[in-house]
Amino acid sequence: MYELIYPVCEAPVLPSAVRFTAVNGAGLPSGKAGRAADKGGKAGEEPDEWLPVVEPTGEVVAQAPREFIHSSGDILHPVVHLHIINRAGEIYLQKRSPYKDVYPGLWDSAAGGHVRYGETTVEALFREAREEISFEDFNPVLLDNYVRAAHGEKELVYAYAAVGDFTPTPAGEEVTEGRYWTPAAISRARDTGVLTPDFEFEYEKIHLSLEALL
Repeated sequence: MYELIYPVCEAPVLPSAVRFTAVNGAGLPSGKAGRAADKGGKAGEEPDEWLPVVEPTGEVVAQAPREFIHSSGDILHPVVHLHIINRAGEIYLQKRSPYKDVYPGLWDSAAGGHVRYGETTVEALFREAREEISFEDFNPVLLDNYVRAAHGEKELVYAYAAVGDFTPTPAGEEVTEGRYWTPAAISRARDTGVLTPDFEFEYEKIHLSLEALL
């Protein structure tokens, strides 16, 4: 499925998350339009951020707080990844902050993150690219989508690409640096603890499709 399918009416709160919202004071959602708006700051800094709960087909069946979804570990929710390839065939990677909870200090895809409830995957992609690498003037191409369970989460991943001689600029505290890598350099770095396992897994799936865009 190439895009999320939201219900006509507001999706229900996941039943198992109702008690969580009461205990943690997260509050119940007040409408998807308000939550889809950019509230400022990096996604994940807001404990009351609401995420869609989805089927593997992309159908949105419920919603729940991000913190609850992460604590559960087996609730499927959508994320987006952006891969940038320049005209020379080099791939832009970001280096994750050493303070990140997951894969600190490792090199990863250009940008990525969770889709907030009410967002499309493309809206989330542009938000994450803007927040992480100050990058927003690009034409996204969907390469793949798949389900992956790793690092305590179960994600419906949408992998996008952008092609061009761009100059992204790491922004905020979550990305310490970024640069273009040749495919040969990526191959040498694999299984050495330099790249995130998520990137290595996805790059194996999409690198031929990525190169075919040139």
